[in-house]
Amino acid sequence: MEKEKIGKGVLLLVFVFVAVLSWPRNTTKADEISDLKEQISELQNKTIQLEARQRLKEKALEEQIEELKKQEPKTDPADFRVFWKEGLNLVTLDENFKLKIGGRLQTDWFWSSEDDAIKSDIGEQEDGVEIRRARLYFSGLIYDNVEYKLQLDFAGGEAALKDAYLVLTDFPLGELWMGHFKEPFSLEELTSSKYITFLERALPNIFAPSRNTGFMLYNVAADERMTTAIGVFRDTDDSGENVDDGGYNITGRVTALPMYENKGVKLLHLGAAYSYRNPDDSIRYRQRPEAHLTDRFVDTGSFAGDQVDLVGLEAAWVNGPLSLQGEYMMANADRLGSGSDVKFDGYYVQASYFLTGEHRSYKTTEGAFSRTKPKENYSAASGGPGAWEVKARYSGLDLSDSDIAGGELDDISAGLNWHLNPNTRIMWDYVHADKNDVGKADMLMMRLQFDF
Repeated sequence: MEKEKIGKGVLLLVFVFVAVLSWPRNTTKADEISDLKEQISELQNKTIQLEARQRLKEKALEEQIEELKKQEPKTDPADFRVFWKEGLNLVTLDENFKLKIGGRLQTDWFWSSEDDAIKSDIGEQEDGVEIRRARLYFSGLIYDNVEYKLQLDFAGGEAALKDAYLVLTDFPLGELWMGHFKEPFSLEELTSSKYITFLERALPNIFAPSRNTGFMLYNVAADERMTTAIGVFRDTDDSGENVDDGGYNITGRVTALPMYENKGVKLLHLGAAYSYRNPDDSIRYRQRPEAHLTDRFVDTGSFAGDQVDLVGLEAAWVNGPLSLQGEYMMANADRLGSGSDVKFDGYYVQASYFLTGEHRSYKTTEGAFSRTKPKENYSAASGGPGAWEVKARYSGLDLSDSDIAGGELDDISAGLNWHLNPNTRIMWDYVHADKNDVGKADMLMMRLQFDF
C-alpha cells in the first residue's frame, strides 16, 4: 500500500513538472497559478478514476476466485484413489479401506529323457506343456483392522480354492488369522511360487502341510527381526471341506534374523517349525522329481497310522547378489496295528547368484522371501538387461523305513532366471533325478510367468 502511495506521488510530481515547463512566458503569475490548479485538479480526477477502475478489477478477481473455490469438489475421506503398485490398488484417503486385485499366470514347458530302468519301474515320461498356475485374488483391509484375501486357481480347467481368510490385526495377543491359508511350516513353502528360485519346490516339500482351514496367532517382534506363529488346523481338500473324525493339526513356526543390514542386502535367516498331525487312520507320502509333469518316482503307499510329528529346520544367507538356502524336514509316523513306527526325512541346499548385481528380497513381516526388482528393467530401446540369476540345488528324500519301501530319490538341479521386470520372468531348469538302486532321468523345463 505504501508503495502505491509513493508511486502515485511521483506520478503527480512528474505531471506538475511538465506543466510548469509548458507554461507560456507572457502570462501573469495569477494566471499561471490558476492554470496550475486546474491541471492539478484534472490529474487528481484522473488518479481517482484509475484507482476506482483498479478496485473494480480487484473486486472482480476476488469474486472469480471465490466462485472457483465453490466449484472445487469437496474431498471425502471415504473416496478411493486408484494406483498401480505391482498390481491394481484402491485405497481410501483415510487408508481405512483397501482393495488389491492381483493374479498370476505360469506356463510350463517340459522335456524328459530317462533310462530303461526308470521306464520299467515308473513308466515312460512324456514331454508336455501345461498352465501350471492361473490365479486371481482379491485382498485388502476393512475398517482399518480387518485384513482379507480370497484367491482361486483356475489351472486345469477347474476352480480350486487357495486362500480364503480374515485377519484381525489388532487382536490382543497378536494377529488372529481365521480361514483357509498356509500352515506356518517351511521357508520354501511360505515363499510364494511367484518368488521361489526354481520352478518347483525341493523334494522335502512333500512334508510341508501347505493350506488347510483353521485359526492362527501370528506375531512380529524385535523390530521385525523375529516372527512367531502357532495355529490349529483341519486337513481339507481344494474346496476347504473335510468331514471325518481326524485331521486335527497343531503347527507352529519361529524365525529370527541374527543379521539384517541395508534393507536385506545382507541377512541371515534362521527358523524352526513343528507340526503335530492327527490323520484319519491313513498316511501316505509320495513325490515327483521337482518336475510337475512327471510321474511320482517315490511312494510309501497308504499305511495305517493315527499320528505324525513333523519337524522342520531352515536357514538362509544373503550377501549381496549371492544367496544360500537350505532346509531339513523329518516325519515320524505312529502306525496302527503290529507295524513299527517309521521315520522319513529329506533335505536340500541351494545357491543363486545375480549376474546383474541384484539381491533376493526378503519380507521381514513374513519371514520369507519376496519379489525381485531388477536394477534396470528389460528394454530393447534403452538397453536395460533386466535381472539375470544363475542357480543350483541338491536335494534328497528318503521314504523307506522298516517294512515300508517308498524309495530314495536325489535331485541335482541347475538353471537360469531372467527377471524382465518386477512382474515378469522367464525360468529355465535342468534336473537330474536319481532313484537309488533303480535308475536315472534328465529333465529340462521352462516357465513363462507374469503376475500383478
